[in-house]
Amino acid sequence: MSHKRIPKRKAAMAVGGVVALGAAAILLPNANASQDGASDGVAAAPRTLKAGDASDLATRLAGTLGDAYAGAWYDGEDKQLVVNVVRGEDTMALEVRSAGAEVRWVDNSMSELESGAGTLKSEATIPGTSWAVDPRTNRIVVTADSTVTGDKWEQLESTVDKLGSGMATLKKSAGTFRTFASGGDAIFAGGARCSLGFNVTAGDGSPAFLTAGHCAAAGDEWSDQQGGPPIATVDQALFPGAGDFALVTYDDPATEAPSEVNVGGQTVPVLQAAEATVGQQVFRMGSTTGLADGQVLGLNATVNYPEGTVTGLIQTDVCAEPGDSGGSLFTQDGLAIGLTSGGSGDCTVGGETFFQPVTTALEAVGATLGAGGAGAGDQAGGQEQGAGQEAGDGQAGAEDQAGAGDQAGAGDRAGGEDAGAGQDGTAGQDMQDGTGAGSGRHSGQDSGLSRTH
Repeated sequence: MSHKRIPKRKAAMAVGGVVALGAAAILLPNANASQDGASDGVAAAPRTLKAGDASDLATRLAGTLGDAYAGAWYDGEDKQLVVNVVRGEDTMALEVRSAGAEVRWVDNSMSELESGAGTLKSEATIPGTSWAVDPRTNRIVVTADSTVTGDKWEQLESTVDKLGSGMATLKKSAGTFRTFASGGDAIFAGGARCSLGFNVTAGDGSPAFLTAGHCAAAGDEWSDQQGGPPIATVDQALFPGAGDFALVTYDDPATEAPSEVNVGGQTVPVLQAAEATVGQQVFRMGSTTGLADGQVLGLNATVNYPEGTVTGLIQTDVCAEPGDSGGSLFTQDGLAIGLTSGGSGDCTVGGETFFQPVTTALEAVGATLGAGGAGAGDQAGGQEQGAGQEAGDGQAGAEDQAGAGDQAGAGDRAGGEDAGAGQDGTAGQDMQDGTGAGSGRHSGQDSGLSRTH
């Protein structure tokens, strides 16, 4: 983990851009953002916006439009914010246009969609299911994993039908929802392995980091190497319930915890925490799979894990695997977005993944992130061999994973027993049992934030 000793040789990324990251290609955004549904009959040209600015604008418009607001998403191709406005609210549509966003007329209001989600919660809280509002379709997307069959499937299907036509979409996932307990920088406790998310400053001014709450089930004391001495202690944790996050404080108050994410030989400075926006391109770093990228698909998602229900999550199509739990979800320009929670699938076939919003976690634990506030995410990458470009740099990793590397890689930490936090059965059944580098794409770096999925 880079939190303890920060090597002097760090190639920092420029705030406004990113240097090449080899196989991860952070500079080449995935054009997988879905932009169906441009505005109907909107004449004013929307402004070009960065994803972070679009998120801020969406928040402001949500407050201004009131009941006329029905969600928003970021068009990554045109770099524009698209705002859903309930049909007939012409005055509110003018507000959207004058603010520089694009209008899209829809039938379902946000209150109706939230009511539908409430019905699902009360009548279909079944392990292996999830739901989130998709503003691009103006529907609730309900997903059932491979364990939802027979009577459970019929119960779910009946509940979705009850919501009415045009309100929800039901789909099946080939995988199984589970927490990805096992690696950002790999951290270990009680035979379990997770990933460090972001370095932060705790409320009392001490250095700390954020990771997944289900990882805390493995133990209170965490090390930066398999079988090594403890270097940090769990201060607060939540899982399941209204989140999946933990604040872990460094035992040595003099620990340097820089605000950055190590993506494999390079570091992305983390400037601040930000809200996610549907359609936004994001990157995930985890100790098993290294660096992966994808798109935000939904907000305020509910996931029914075997251990219990978690609400308020971000849904994405970024892959992850055991050991990636707690790892960083961030943007190319240094915004901390989320902490890896769980999902289904892997980095070979893909799947659904869910993340704890960083903003919510910071507020709950009273910590701060970024320059001047102790950089959360900082430590995420201190050492640098990791995922991505340096996949190999003389180390062992498989191409995109920055080799088993110096120390993190295979064996030492990345692989380690990666039992996945929650090895005691509470969190994360999918802990990897690793010997070595996690799922094969793991970014090995020293404290390696490797990609989990």
